[in-house]
Amino acid sequence: MSLYERLQEGSGDAGGGEDSRTNALDDLRHRVHGSLIEELGPVLYDKRLTEDELRKKVHDALQTALAQERAPISAADKTQLIQDVSDDILGYGPIDRLLRDEDVSEIMCNGPEQIFVERSGKLSVEEVTFVDELHLRRIIDKIVAQVGRRIDESSPLCDARLADGSRVNAVVSPLAIDGPFLTIRKFSADPLRIDDLIRFGTLSVHAARFLQACIVGKLNVVVSGGTGTGKTTTLNVLSSFIPDGERIITVEDAKELQLNQQHVLSLETRPPNIEGKGEITIRDLVKNTLRMRPDRIVVGECRSGEALDMLQAMNTGHDGSLTTLHANSPRDSLSRLETLVLMAGYDLPVRAIREQISSAVDCVVQLQRLRDGTRRITHISEVAGMEGEIITLQDIFMFDFGAGVDDQGRLKGQLKATGVRPKFSEKLADNGIRLGPEMFAPGGTGEATPPPPKKGRGRK
Repeated sequence: MSLYERLQEGSGDAGGGEDSRTNALDDLRHRVHGSLIEELGPVLYDKRLTEDELRKKVHDALQTALAQERAPISAADKTQLIQDVSDDILGYGPIDRLLRDEDVSEIMCNGPEQIFVERSGKLSVEEVTFVDELHLRRIIDKIVAQVGRRIDESSPLCDARLADGSRVNAVVSPLAIDGPFLTIRKFSADPLRIDDLIRFGTLSVHAARFLQACIVGKLNVVVSGGTGTGKTTTLNVLSSFIPDGERIITVEDAKELQLNQQHVLSLETRPPNIEGKGEITIRDLVKNTLRMRPDRIVVGECRSGEALDMLQAMNTGHDGSLTTLHANSPRDSLSRLETLVLMAGYDLPVRAIREQISSAVDCVVQLQRLRDGTRRITHISEVAGMEGEIITLQDIFMFDFGAGVDDQGRLKGQLKATGVRPKFSEKLADNGIRLGPEMFAPGGTGEATPPPPKKGRGRK
């Protein structure tokens, strides 16, 4: 427990004397923090210093500042104060502990004095705070600078990542009222694998084997779902099924995918510079991948005109490509894909777009965050072709919402086969993948046996 938290607890349990002590120690922490920032200044960003050298300078400056204060505090409080201020200056301040907490999946800083976290799909407020707005802003600047990006009044929005791959979004003034705002979506230090998703109930064994067959058999797959439903996690796991002998190129806004195959090239977008020039978009990168001799193209998310380039790649020999997009159902995902293609700026007939989609996309994997806080695959659907002006879909696996809930309020339903055998079974057979009839037995979940172990690993 940090000194700040212990002081907060003490202020509620003791009388006026303890309150005065709490306030004095809190003020001391703020003064020492401010004096160190003023004294060290540019030294904190000097890349010529190693981490150990910088930590020693901060520790020496801390000892000097405390000696000058001559504050009557105990040895334990002094040690904790040094640790807290060191974390504030060298690390990520009060959120350092939250970043180390494996139960925390998301951290939301709504300004310097209000920090929320997500645990097991539920939000709760934390007692820790930043010293002030400048403290939070300095942490944001540190995160952003580590990946070569910037955030200021002319560019007040930024996507970045931490060293462990966790996704970061920051918003500062003038857009953030009572800000700055910082949102961090953490990723597991030990990347999730398919057997982890089976254990969590995200999908069944037969569905896992089916998806593995789809990836190895070079089907084009779209992972669809709302915000925070686990699309990136699922994309990581599916990508881990790609055989080692293939050349994989990933395209993302901020790098999140972590593939363990030998031949992986990762591309990342670049925002415009201070003059508004030099921007490299997802679409630019997708176009460039076609000149890099890819076997597989994995796009972190289609959210604009790059959807057209992705479809063209899928239709011109780059089978086995994967991407994600935001949609609430498999049918909605096709409608959204159609809209994204129109955003490319070409006046294409709707029928031509739909024919491109029906020809390019083989399978849609739909995810949903359910009311019990769990993230589940609710549909695995085949894009079966065109009937007139409409793209036809048929569900291969569906989540059983009628199974009720258990004593803890958790949904008991599972992903079950509908009994429909997909038309692309023939395409899989041409690639040496044969699907047995037991995989599509109506209502089957295949829980008895786990899937075969896989070398590649996904990530949360």
